[in-house]
Amino acid sequence: MDRYYESSPPPKAKKTQAELLLSDLLWLLVKVAFIITAVILLFTFMFGVYRNEDPSMNPAIKDGDLVVYYRLDKKYAASDVLAADYNGKTIALRVIAVAGDEVDIRDGELYINGAMQTESGIYSATDSYEEGVRFPLTVPRGSVFALGDNRYNSVDSRIFGPIPAEETKGKVMSLIRRRGI
Repeated sequence: MDRYYESSPPPKAKKTQAELLLSDLLWLLVKVAFIITAVILLFTFMFGVYRNEDPSMNPAIKDGDLVVYYRLDKKYAASDVLAADYNGKTIALRVIAVAGDEVDIRDGELYINGAMQTESGIYSATDSYEEGVRFPLTVPRGSVFALGDNRYNSVDSRIFGPIPAEETKGKVMSLIRRRGI
């Protein structure tokens, strides 16, 4: 009777130092590529960043600040700051009134639902613009009324009216202050 013996596999050759280094470097490049792809996807679909060049929100958001906004949250409440497009530029504005609220501006004062608003951080009168919307105005469903904090020098809902929430870019969540760079 013949016996067949399986031969054991040949011993594996040990990797040289150069092969180990190349393997580690390749694995590192795969990790870096994954992280870069994840960051690009996050800032394409979930978050947005822009450099503020508009004086509408001064002094809260200054010229040169990097503004980070969240694209997926478009349910606004009064005092939220939103990012929106105006004439091809991204601007930040503060939500003053939401759907169903009545906004009135008279004698340099802002009234929401008949109550005069006292706002901290607002250093100038809230006047209406001659070429803008007429007051009193009721904010339509699905829209918000937004003003800049720098009321004297602001392009906001007093000019172009209530903003449909779905047409905004998102809710501002953070800013990176640029100081003399």
